[in-house]
Amino acid sequence: MPENRPYDIVLFGATGFTGALTAEYLARNAGPALRWALAGRNRAKLEAVRDRIGLPELPLLHADVTDPASLVEIARQARVVATTVGPYVSYGEPLVAACADAGTHYADITGEPEFVDRMFIRHHERAGRTGAKLVHACGFDSVPHDLGAYFTVGQLPEGVPLEVSGFVRASGAASGGTAHSAVMAISRFRQTAEAAHVRRELEIASGAAAASTRRTRGMPGSVRYVGGWALPLPTLDPQIVARSARALDRYGPDFTYRHHLAVRQLPVALGLAAGVGALALLAQIPPARSLLLRRFAPGAGPGVEQRARSWFKVTFLGLGGGARVVTEVAGGDPGYGETAKMLGESALCLATDDLPEVSGQLTTAVAMGDALIGRLVRAGITFTVLSDSRK
Repeated sequence: MPENRPYDIVLFGATGFTGALTAEYLARNAGPALRWALAGRNRAKLEAVRDRIGLPELPLLHADVTDPASLVEIARQARVVATTVGPYVSYGEPLVAACADAGTHYADITGEPEFVDRMFIRHHERAGRTGAKLVHACGFDSVPHDLGAYFTVGQLPEGVPLEVSGFVRASGAASGGTAHSAVMAISRFRQTAEAAHVRRELEIASGAAAASTRRTRGMPGSVRYVGGWALPLPTLDPQIVARSARALDRYGPDFTYRHHLAVRQLPVALGLAAGVGALALLAQIPPARSLLLRRFAPGAGPGVEQRARSWFKVTFLGLGGGARVVTEVAGGDPGYGETAKMLGESALCLATDDLPEVSGQLTTAVAMGDALIGRLVRAGITFTVLSDSRK
């Protein structure tokens, strides 16, 4: 990547709720040598964010999802573009295309499977040629799960079949933008399945989808080592873990991953399952979907005190070669404080660290791996081995 670009990092969407938190994080942690800028369509709002983070000389760039030329311009000026502008399936592709064309590394916080698959179909090959790393899901979707599985695999024997199960526990609140993205993703079940099928066919044709590496759905039931009940969790996270496993030999000749939500009490588990089912049904009905979307205001989110009380823990059980390990990834507010931290550190990692010579659409484990884990640990997110049968 050319070193003479004006900016190491451009943060697009800094006037949104999570974008502003990411700007605050970079302001505290980027260091004086980093050349970075904020980008968005409303200069007055950008100036307000700049004032809020106390960097009056920070450059402000114009960029608008309805103006592809403006996105091409910020991609050409940056070594890394990090974006919080969603729903990504509606607004994300022009920036991905611009970064793929310019050989610019890209990071987002999407949790939308359809968007990730469509970007692979349309832009992976070109990004591979230009040297761009396109890294989706650099927030709570899916950093703790992808890097947590990667960390767990690293505690297990090499060259043998491995099984890893993840169990997510969290306390937090959703912003309006997150709610919009979730409802949109659920409502597009047919389009999501179609994109997944096309991607799978491309991967099979290229030999990238190894039959011996597979993902399986979690199974409901009581789980002793998380102290409660586990429900299958059909998010983007297990897909990301499986893609890391297909790309990295360390996951062994045969790899299975199961992904769950863990709750303390059975009635809560049953209530959550019913609630998700009802939401999925309502999202398919246009009037009900419109009502759900109007209920949440993009740009709004939980306050400082509520975020301070929020937390997450993801427990992993790893099995293979006669070994059994239990690990944990844990941190604070998952949806906002820690997501801003994860995106900020991902952008810093892509911009400044010595990373594997890989390109195209990549997962965090493949693109950054140990370097990003080290950054997150230094930033306060813990990666811990709770038990290890070999010791």
